[in-house]
Amino acid sequence: MPDPRPSARRLFELTEPICLVAFFAEEPNDAMADLGLRTYWDGYFAGRAAPLGQVPAEVVDAAFYSFADGEVARHVPRVWETTTPAAALAARERGCAAALRRILGDLAEAPGLTVAADLLAEAATTAPLGGRVMYAALRSVPLPADPVARLWRAADMLREHRGDGHVVALLAEGIGGIEAHVLNALDAGIHPAESFGRIHHLPPATLAAVMAGLRARGLVDPEGRFTEAGRAVKDRIESLTDTLAAAAYQSLADADLDRLVAELTPISERLRVAGSR
Repeated sequence: MPDPRPSARRLFELTEPICLVAFFAEEPNDAMADLGLRTYWDGYFAGRAAPLGQVPAEVVDAAFYSFADGEVARHVPRVWETTTPAAALAARERGCAAALRRILGDLAEAPGLTVAADLLAEAATTAPLGGRVMYAALRSVPLPADPVARLWRAADMLREHRGDGHVVALLAEGIGGIEAHVLNALDAGIHPAESFGRIHHLPPATLAAVMAGLRARGLVDPEGRFTEAGRAVKDRIESLTDTLAAAAYQSLADADLDRLVAELTPISERLRVAGSR
């Protein structure tokens, strides 16, 4: 049986630029601001956590996994005093679809986009649910009829499906959420890892404790770079993440997977060149 991991990795690479408009483009941020959410992070937590409903901060923190103590609680449940999960979900989708139409231009109206949206939607609505909280929450929301919005939603569902599996892989290796950001930074060639944008704002004592813990486990060296053991841990995490993500595409025949890759390639490339913004 062929190894499913390369296909899962390739589809992640192709769909990630679609998903990133939610974080980098102006339209989604403007749509969340129109709801009365005054900061980027208020919009982030309201938009991404919306499918979970009005749950306590602890639930969002557990599902997202990658935030330091207290970060989620600064926004949840306070954002629900300003808007509702349904309104936040609709605004995020509306803004992302608008951003995709602007960036993609003629590709947004091409038949290939509709094909890609339909194939992604098939994968996104047939993937296994077990243990995948964020994915299951999104799957409970009906897919939009508009092809561009459906492309974004399906890609986002598959991103959360992969993310749920990634949390499993991190837990299996005993890697915490902040530690995961350190490993990602080092993997991307960022040094010192503490300068990485997702964690650089944390208190120096917090970052020092994280790095000390990784050193004590032999995963980073005294200079804060990967050791051989640290690289092996990172590689195992990515391999298991790909394996778990591959299950989302089992409903697609090989020919459909090839067609999906072919139709997504020009879409993804245009978004990549634009920085998804």
